[in-house]
This record gives sequence, structure tokens and C-alpha cells, in this order.
Amino acid sequence: MKKLFGEQRRQFLLEKIRASAQPMTGSELAALTSVSRQVIVGDMTLLKAKGEPIIATSQGYLYLAERTTQEASRRIACRHQPEDTERELKLLVESGVTVKDVSIEHPVYGELTAGIHVSSAQEVESFMKRVHDTGASYLLELTDGTHLHTITAPDYATLEKAVSVMRDNGFLLVETE
Repeated sequence: MKKLFGEQRRQFLLEKIRASAQPMTGSELAALTSVSRQVIVGDMTLLKAKGEPIIATSQGYLYLAERTTQEASRRIACRHQPEDTERELKLLVESGVTVKDVSIEHPVYGELTAGIHVSSAQEVESFMKRVHDTGASYLLELTDGTHLHTITAPDYATLEKAVSVMRDNGFLLVETE
């Protein structure tokens, strides 16, 4: 493909991520448009500033289109040490939920939220590899392990199952609606 410029490239990127059911990485999008990943990051920032519902996840960029089916959603409060993160995430996805994000209450910045968007063991492993490879810290390290997750599922029974698994494994701190 020939190199695309400016607004034409951003429109192309928007169409690509809208059409994709899976997240698309900045590197994938850069290869499609013959630009650097840094240019893609800037383009995504500009598209978000125009109100496009794009989020950056550990797996890539997602377009948050309106859903035709209603998803059940819940926030759960958890507490554990960094070394238990992979186990926590795997227990959740194996219960049938998607872990949308993690949030903490920071004493200076207030609530900080980061997208996770994992719904399978493979996605959890990919997320954990990225954390390991980059040397990134977990948000829970700022709050002695206390954090919130937004979890979603096709129905409330699945959410309740996940909450029960978290409670049984000692990860659940407090439930919030």
C-alpha cells in the first residue's frame, strides 16, 4: 500500500479498527499505512480528541462501537500482591468474564484507570508477557495491592460465578455495584 497522509490516513485507520473484532496493534496499523508506530499513536490521539470511542489496550487499539446486546457489568474490589496478578486474571477469565480495566484510588491524582481487556487465558498470558517484557509496574503496587476491576459477561449469573471464585480464592475485598 502506498503511504497515506494526514486525514486520509486517519480515516483509513478508523475504518480498520471499526471493522476489526480484535484489537489492532500500533505496529500492525503502522505497517498498513507505511508510517511509524509513533505516527499511529499521534493519529489515535487526534481521533480520540474528535470524539471517536477508541481505547488503547495491552493488545492494541479497539473501537468501542455501540453494542446491540446488553452486557452484564460489575465492579469488584480486590487485593493481592503483584505476583498473584496472573492467577487473579486467569481465574476471572476462566469464570467466563472479560476483565475490562483496573482502577486504583491515588492520593494525588484520584482514580486512575487502565484498560486491560482480557477474556481468555491466552490474552492473559500475552498481557503478562508484555508487562514482563517492558518492566512495567502494576497499578496495585501504588495501593498495597488494593484495586478495582470492571468485569463484564453475557449475563449476571456468569458475573456472580466470577465473584464467587474471587471470594473463594481470597482475592475479593468488597463488592461494589
